[in-house]
Parts: sequence; C-alpha cells; structure tokens
Amino acid sequence: MLNNVILIGRTVEDLKLVTTESGLKTCRMVLACQRPFRNQETQEYDTDFIPITLWQVVAEMTSQHVKRGSTVAVKARLATRTLEIDNVKVRTVEVIGERVIFINLKNEDKGED
Repeated sequence: MLNNVILIGRTVEDLKLVTTESGLKTCRMVLACQRPFRNQETQEYDTDFIPITLWQVVAEMTSQHVKRGSTVAVKARLATRTLEIDNVKVRTVEVIGERVIFINLKNEDKGED
C-alpha cells in the first residue's frame, strides 16, 4: 500500500526541539502551502497551514537549520490515532515528516534569504 504525502511551503515559525519522557527528540513544524488555484469569491490564492510532526534525526537537523519563512519540501506519511474525549472516540489524522529538503533557508542573523 502507498501512504506518501509531498508538501512544499514556508515555515510559519521557528522550530523548537523537545525531548519526550522516553528520550525521543521531536518538533512540530507548521507549513504554509499556497493552493494552486484562486478562490472564486475573492480571486486570491488561499493558503493551508499544515502541522507536521518530525522525529529523531529529522527533527534535530530540521530544527537546527530551518527558521521562520524558510521554504522546505517534506516527504511525509499520514498516521491515524483514536482518542477518547468525554467518553467519545475520536479519530485524528497526523502528518509525520520522514524527510525534509531545504529549498531556501532564511538567514539566521538578518532574517533574509
């Protein structure tokens, strides 16, 4: 079976690497991805803000190099989880980044390309 997602966009915030209680490194990245077509009402391009979870080496390397406004490509997969909220089972879908390609990194010192 195939479970692959490719996303290209700009990061909306600096990434913060954290370590879980079990010792795993992780960070969350939100990617702004502009849609390839115009909104029929506004005639502007809408943007989707996609949360992506990164783990271990991918999380470490990405958090070291990627700053707010950097353009990246992410190869990811979708993962589902079932949570129980107020005695109701809710299924969620999460984007798990497996590989990040740095396309245009923002300069750390000046905030420029």
